[in-house]
Amino acid sequence: MPARILVVDDEPPIVEMLAYNLKRANYEVFIARDGEEALRQARQAQPDLIILDLMLPKLDGLEVCRTLRRERDVPIIMLTARDDEVDRVVGLELGADDYVVKPFSVRELMVRVKNVLRRTNPQPVTPSPAIVRAGALAVDLARCEAHWNGVELSLTTLELRLLYTLALHANQVLSREQLLEQVWGYNYFGDLRAVDAAIKRLRARLRNVAPDIEIITTVRGMGYKLSR
Repeated sequence: MPARILVVDDEPPIVEMLAYNLKRANYEVFIARDGEEALRQARQAQPDLIILDLMLPKLDGLEVCRTLRRERDVPIIMLTARDDEVDRVVGLELGADDYVVKPFSVRELMVRVKNVLRRTNPQPVTPSPAIVRAGALAVDLARCEAHWNGVELSLTTLELRLLYTLALHANQVLSREQLLEQVWGYNYFGDLRAVDAAIKRLRARLRNVAPDIEIITTVRGMGYKLSR
Protein backbone atom coordinates (compact mmCIF):
# COMPACT_ATOMS: atom_id res chain seq x y z
CA MET A 1 0.00 0.00 0.00
CA PRO A 2 1.33 3.48 -0.84
CA ALA A 3 2.04 5.76 2.09
CA ARG A 4 -0.67 8.36 2.76
CA ILE A 5 0.58 11.94 3.03
CA LEU A 6 -1.42 14.97 4.15
CA VAL A 7 -0.21 18.30 2.73
CA VAL A 8 -1.31 21.31 4.81
CA ASP A 9 -0.64 24.72 3.24
CA ASP A 10 -2.76 27.71 2.21
CA GLU A 11 -0.62 28.67 -0.81
CA PRO A 12 -2.11 27.01 -3.95
CA PRO A 13 1.18 26.91 -5.95
CA ILE A 14 2.95 25.07 -3.13
CA VAL A 15 0.04 22.66 -2.63
CA GLU A 16 -0.15 21.90 -6.36
CA MET A 17 3.63 21.44 -6.65
CA LEU A 18 3.81 19.11 -3.64
CA ALA A 19 0.72 17.12 -4.63
CA TYR A 20 2.06 16.61 -8.16
CA ASN A 21 5.49 15.40 -7.03
CA LEU A 22 4.16 13.20 -4.23
CA LYS A 23 1.63 11.52 -6.52
CA ARG A 24 4.35 11.03 -9.10
CA ALA A 25 6.34 9.21 -6.39
CA ASN A 26 3.31 6.93 -5.83
CA TYR A 27 2.13 8.42 -2.54
CA GLU A 28 -1.56 8.84 -1.78
CA VAL A 29 -2.08 12.57 -1.20
CA PHE A 30 -4.63 14.45 0.91
CA ILE A 31 -4.84 18.27 1.07
CA ALA A 32 -5.88 20.75 3.73
CA ARG A 33 -5.69 24.53 3.40
CA ASP A 34 -6.24 25.64 6.98
CA GLY A 35 -5.59 24.35 10.47
CA GLU A 36 -9.13 23.19 11.21
CA GLU A 37 -9.35 21.26 7.95
CA ALA A 38 -5.92 19.77 8.71
CA LEU A 39 -7.22 18.25 11.96
CA ARG A 40 -10.34 16.90 10.22
CA GLN A 41 -8.29 15.34 7.41
CA ALA A 42 -5.74 13.91 9.84
CA ARG A 43 -8.49 12.22 11.85
CA GLN A 44 -10.36 10.90 8.83
CA ALA A 45 -7.52 9.89 6.49
CA GLN A 46 -5.10 8.67 9.19
CA PRO A 47 -2.07 9.72 7.11
CA ASP A 48 1.35 8.12 7.49
CA LEU A 49 3.02 11.55 7.35
CA ILE A 50 1.94 15.20 7.45
CA ILE A 51 3.69 18.08 5.68
CA LEU A 52 2.55 21.02 7.79
CA ASP A 53 2.98 24.75 7.12
CA LEU A 54 3.20 26.83 10.29
CA MET A 55 1.41 29.93 8.93
CA LEU A 56 -2.19 28.77 8.45
CA PRO A 57 -5.64 30.39 8.60
CA LYS A 58 -8.08 29.56 11.44
CA LEU A 59 -5.57 27.50 13.43
CA ASP A 60 -1.80 27.88 13.12
CA GLY A 61 0.56 25.01 12.46
CA LEU A 62 1.97 24.95 15.98
CA GLU A 63 -1.50 24.44 17.46
CA VAL A 64 -2.24 21.77 14.87
CA CYS A 65 1.02 20.01 15.78
CA ARG A 66 0.26 20.31 19.51
CA THR A 67 -3.24 18.83 19.04
CA LEU A 68 -2.08 16.00 16.81
CA ARG A 69 0.64 15.04 19.27
CA ARG A 70 -2.02 14.58 21.97
CA GLU A 71 -4.00 12.24 19.69
CA ARG A 72 -1.49 10.08 17.82
CA ASP A 73 2.17 9.73 16.90
CA VAL A 74 2.02 10.70 13.22
CA PRO A 75 5.31 11.92 11.67
CA ILE A 76 5.29 15.63 10.85
CA ILE A 77 7.55 17.68 8.56
CA MET A 78 7.10 21.41 9.14
CA LEU A 79 7.32 24.07 6.45
CA THR A 80 8.64 27.34 7.88
CA ALA A 81 9.67 30.78 6.68
CA ARG A 82 13.36 31.62 6.75
CA ASP A 83 13.06 33.97 9.75
CA ASP A 84 10.80 31.75 11.90
CA GLU A 85 13.60 30.24 13.99
CA VAL A 86 11.63 30.47 17.24
CA ASP A 87 8.63 28.70 15.68
CA ARG A 88 10.92 25.99 14.29
CA VAL A 89 12.36 25.36 17.74
CA VAL A 90 8.90 25.29 19.32
CA GLY A 91 7.65 22.95 16.60
CA LEU A 92 10.52 20.54 17.17
CA GLU A 93 9.91 20.69 20.91
CA LEU A 94 6.26 19.80 20.26
CA GLY A 95 7.42 16.68 18.46
CA ALA A 96 7.80 17.54 14.76
CA ASP A 97 10.16 15.07 13.07
CA ASP A 98 11.83 17.46 10.63
CA TYR A 99 11.47 20.90 9.09
CA VAL A 100 12.11 22.50 5.70
CA VAL A 101 12.66 26.24 5.22
CA LYS A 102 10.80 28.09 2.45
CA PRO A 103 11.69 28.51 -0.33
CA PHE A 104 12.76 24.89 -0.57
CA SER A 105 14.00 22.37 -3.11
CA VAL A 106 11.25 19.90 -4.00
CA ARG A 107 13.80 17.14 -4.41
CA GLU A 108 15.27 17.82 -0.97
CA LEU A 109 11.79 17.69 0.55
CA MET A 110 11.08 14.39 -1.23
CA VAL A 111 14.26 12.93 0.24
CA ARG A 112 13.26 14.13 3.70
CA VAL A 113 9.81 12.53 3.25
CA LYS A 114 11.42 9.21 2.41
CA ASN A 115 13.87 9.46 5.28
CA VAL A 116 11.16 10.21 7.83
CA LEU A 117 8.96 7.39 6.53
CA ARG A 118 11.89 4.99 6.65
CA ARG A 119 12.71 5.96 10.23
CA THR A 120 9.15 5.74 11.48
CA ASN A 121 8.02 2.72 9.49
CA PRO A 122 11.08 0.57 8.77
CA GLN A 123 10.63 -2.22 6.24
CA PRO A 124 12.43 -5.56 6.23
CA VAL A 125 15.50 -5.33 4.03
CA THR A 126 16.10 -7.99 1.40
CA PRO A 127 19.84 -8.25 0.81
CA SER A 128 20.89 -7.56 -2.77
CA PRO A 129 22.90 -10.24 -4.55
CA ALA A 130 26.64 -9.64 -4.80
CA ILE A 131 26.60 -10.61 -8.49
CA VAL A 132 23.88 -9.45 -10.88
CA ARG A 133 23.49 -10.91 -14.37
CA ALA A 134 21.46 -9.39 -17.19
CA GLY A 135 21.95 -11.17 -20.49
CA ALA A 136 25.63 -10.98 -21.44
CA LEU A 137 26.31 -8.55 -18.59
CA ALA A 138 27.63 -9.61 -15.17
CA VAL A 139 28.30 -7.09 -12.39
CA ASP A 140 30.16 -8.25 -9.29
CA LEU A 141 29.82 -5.50 -6.71
CA ALA A 142 31.91 -7.30 -4.09
CA ARG A 143 34.88 -7.61 -6.47
CA CYS A 144 34.23 -4.24 -8.13
CA GLU A 145 34.15 -5.92 -11.54
CA ALA A 146 31.82 -5.92 -14.52
CA HIS A 147 32.02 -8.12 -17.63
CA TRP A 148 30.25 -8.20 -20.98
CA ASN A 149 30.47 -11.64 -22.62
CA GLY A 150 33.49 -12.31 -20.43
CA VAL A 151 35.29 -9.08 -21.39
CA GLU A 152 36.03 -6.90 -18.36
CA LEU A 153 34.76 -3.33 -18.43
CA SER A 154 36.93 -0.49 -17.20
CA LEU A 155 34.61 1.45 -14.87
CA THR A 156 34.91 3.92 -12.04
CA THR A 157 33.34 2.98 -8.71
CA LEU A 158 30.37 5.27 -9.40
CA GLU A 159 29.87 3.83 -12.89
CA LEU A 160 30.02 0.31 -11.46
CA ARG A 161 27.37 1.12 -8.84
CA LEU A 162 25.20 2.75 -11.48
CA LEU A 163 25.49 -0.25 -13.80
CA TYR A 164 24.80 -2.62 -10.90
CA THR A 165 21.62 -0.72 -9.99
CA LEU A 166 20.37 -0.70 -13.58
CA ALA A 167 21.16 -4.42 -13.97
CA LEU A 168 19.48 -5.25 -10.65
CA HIS A 169 16.30 -3.67 -12.07
CA ALA A 170 16.79 -4.87 -15.66
CA ASN A 171 13.86 -4.09 -17.99
CA GLN A 172 12.48 -1.63 -15.42
CA VAL A 173 12.52 2.13 -15.91
CA LEU A 174 14.36 3.98 -13.14
CA SER A 175 13.87 7.74 -12.83
CA ARG A 176 16.77 10.11 -12.30
CA GLU A 177 15.55 10.67 -8.75
CA GLN A 178 15.57 6.92 -8.05
CA LEU A 179 19.08 6.58 -9.43
CA LEU A 180 20.30 9.51 -7.35
CA GLU A 181 18.88 7.92 -4.22
CA GLN A 182 20.15 4.41 -4.88
CA VAL A 183 23.57 5.21 -6.37
CA TRP A 184 24.58 8.60 -4.97
CA GLY A 185 22.71 8.17 -1.68
CA TYR A 186 19.63 9.58 0.09
CA ASN A 187 21.46 12.64 1.38
CA TYR A 188 22.88 13.71 -2.01
CA PHE A 189 21.27 16.93 -3.25
CA GLY A 190 23.28 17.40 -6.43
CA ASP A 191 21.98 18.29 -9.86
CA LEU A 192 19.90 15.69 -11.69
CA ARG A 193 22.21 16.26 -14.65
CA ALA A 194 24.84 14.31 -12.71
CA VAL A 195 22.82 11.21 -13.59
CA ASP A 196 22.69 12.10 -17.29
CA ALA A 197 26.44 12.71 -17.37
CA ALA A 198 27.18 9.39 -15.64
CA ILE A 199 24.84 7.52 -18.01
CA LYS A 200 26.60 9.11 -20.98
CA ARG A 201 30.01 7.95 -19.70
CA LEU A 202 28.66 4.48 -18.96
CA ARG A 203 27.20 4.16 -22.44
CA ALA A 204 30.57 5.07 -23.94
CA ARG A 205 32.25 2.31 -21.90
CA LEU A 206 29.65 -0.23 -23.02
CA ARG A 207 30.01 0.72 -26.69
CA ASN A 208 33.67 -0.33 -26.50
CA VAL A 209 32.56 -3.96 -25.96
CA ALA A 210 29.12 -3.93 -27.64
CA PRO A 211 29.13 -1.25 -30.37
CA ASP A 212 25.97 -2.51 -32.08
CA ILE A 213 23.75 -2.93 -29.02
CA GLU A 214 21.93 -0.21 -27.11
CA ILE A 215 22.20 -1.65 -23.61
CA ILE A 216 20.91 1.40 -21.72
CA THR A 217 17.91 3.15 -23.26
CA THR A 218 16.31 6.47 -22.44
CA VAL A 219 12.57 6.41 -21.76
CA ARG A 220 11.48 9.94 -22.53
CA GLY A 221 10.00 11.79 -19.60
CA MET A 222 10.62 8.87 -17.23
CA GLY A 223 14.27 7.82 -16.94
CA TYR A 224 16.58 5.02 -18.00
CA LYS A 225 16.28 1.28 -18.54
CA LEU A 226 18.84 -1.49 -18.98
CA SER A 227 17.67 -4.21 -21.36
CA ARG A 228 18.61 -7.84 -20.92
